[in-house]
Amino acid sequence: MQPTPEQLDLIARQLGRKPRGIAAIAWATPAGVPVVLQMRSLVDDKPFPTLYWLCSRQLYQMIAEIETAGWVKQIEQELAEDEQLRATYAAQQRAYVERRWALMDAADRQRIEQLGFTDLFHQYGIGGIAQWDKVRCLHMQYAHHLVAENVIGQRMDQAFGLGERLAAMTL
Repeated sequence: MQPTPEQLDLIARQLGRKPRGIAAIAWATPAGVPVVLQMRSLVDDKPFPTLYWLCSRQLYQMIAEIETAGWVKQIEQELAEDEQLRATYAAQQRAYVERRWALMDAADRQRIEQLGFTDLFHQYGIGGIAQWDKVRCLHMQYAHHLVAENVIGQRMDQAFGLGERLAAMTL
């Protein structure tokens, strides 16, 4: 969904700056408050491999607390030890890459090819990570979870009740 001028103003307040590179709103609350943005893959001729960007300041803070508590290392340890979890996560990385290509603006795709960034967009998964057995950023994992299948986001909902907390958020 294309953001309305009012939503763009709200996004600017959420981010604390004027947004750049927004392709669409990927997920919003029932009241229309943007939470996840779908981003363009190329901004000012620079690659931006993050397809889904979390714009909610409240949700960002909740997830920052989870990261600070060391949960990234814990989930990476589980990925290292659990073959099924690792396989699911890798499949979701591949699906993310495919979805990014499918949603990519045709002009951006052509320019990415001209600039020699094509391989980068095949290698970088969720949140722009090249090591698909690692977790770069829980914010981007959760943003992806709100839009598509993401095992890390599902685990965050189970462990921390983020989905329930999200439903209760005002902005």
